[in-house]
Amino acid sequence: MRGRNLKYRLLIGLAIAAFFFIKRCNQQEVNPYTGRTQTISMTPDKEIAIGLQNAPQMAQQHGGLYPNTQYQALVESVGNKLVNSSIAKDTPYRYEFHLLNDDRTINAFALPGGQIFITYALFSKLENEDQLAGVLGHEIGHVLGRHSAERIAESEYWQGLATAGSVGADMGGLVSGIGQQKLLTNGRGDELESDDLGVKFMIDAGYNPEEMIGVMEILKAAAGPNRRPEFQSTHPDPENRIDKIRESIRKYRSQ
Repeated sequence: MRGRNLKYRLLIGLAIAAFFFIKRCNQQEVNPYTGRTQTISMTPDKEIAIGLQNAPQMAQQHGGLYPNTQYQALVESVGNKLVNSSIAKDTPYRYEFHLLNDDRTINAFALPGGQIFITYALFSKLENEDQLAGVLGHEIGHVLGRHSAERIAESEYWQGLATAGSVGADMGGLVSGIGQQKLLTNGRGDELESDDLGVKFMIDAGYNPEEMIGVMEILKAAAGPNRRPEFQSTHPDPENRIDKIRESIRKYRSQ
């Protein structure tokens, strides 16, 4: 009897796994802007809606918008220049750029669909407009690369496999751990892809892409000597990013 129950559990687990595998295969599509095949479970309109819905809450978590219209206008101007002079303007996304009133957290991030943020803590450390363009170009790369949408779809897939593993053979924890490591590795790839796209956007808009290396130096200094090892982080080490940025600069300048 016990063996029969185990057999049924294995069959149910395999059926669940097959369902999520087939679902993932049907969600594969080529990103027309990067040429990379991705797992995507939502439309661009859905991405835009998610970004607009969550933007006020994200701003509130960082103290709202920075109360300086001149600085806000600069962030918007540089961001729009990057969009309008690159392939980003041909995407369906609604790019909006926000300077946040957070003077402690050195960060910039993008929500799905085009809502892009930079904290005053990072903004205040930038030395020139070109470095600001490097930060915003990187975040535009996340939007255009559909990285959030891809992570959501891949998370759904690995959660489904973990469920199948739990039902079939009490291996849900193992499958989940493999999925988390895979998502972590993909996350680092997203950062490098966004750096590469950011370099292209900077060159297209007439900015000096070498200044993105300066941004990496700022991030490295801010992290200090106790920064987490790369294998524990969703972001590649700044030194490795600098090497890749130099490769991107040579690639796009030779085209």
